[in-house]
Amino acid sequence: MEHFNVNWLAIVLATISSMALGMIWYMALSKYWIKATGKREDDLMGSGGRSPSPFVFAAVCQFIMAYFIAVLIPPLMGSVDPYSGAVVGASMWAGVVITAMVLNHRYQSMSWKLTLIDGGYLLGVLVLQGIVIGLFGGAVSVS
Repeated sequence: MEHFNVNWLAIVLATISSMALGMIWYMALSKYWIKATGKREDDLMGSGGRSPSPFVFAAVCQFIMAYFIAVLIPPLMGSVDPYSGAVVGASMWAGVVITAMVLNHRYQSMSWKLTLIDGGYLLGVLVLQGIVIGLFGGAVSVS
C-alpha cells in the first residue's frame, strides 16, 4: 500500500463534496438535529454559531476520511471506480463509524434520532467521497 500515491485533487474534491452535503443535510434537518441534541441552538457550535472552528474541524476530518478511502480502494477492491469507492465508503461506515457512534451515543444517553441524523449524514459523506474519488481515480491500483 503506497500511502502518498493518491490523487490529491480527488481527495480535495471529495472533501468539498461532502462539506456541501453537510450544508444541505443539516439545513434540511436542523430543527430535528437541535432537538435531538437536547441543547438550545445558542449552546451549539460555539459562540452561538459564530465560530468557524466546527467547520474547520469538519473539513480536516473529512479530508482525512477521503484520504483513507483513496488509500483503501485499490487493495480492497482491485480497481478505482465509483462503485468500488461507494463500497469502501459504506464498509468503513458500517464497520467503524456507525458502530463507534452507537457505542458512544448509548453511553452518553443521546437520542436515537441524533444517532440516525448524524449516522445518516456520515454514511452519505463516505459513500459520496468514495464515488467522487472513484470518478477521479483516487489511487494507483496495486499490482
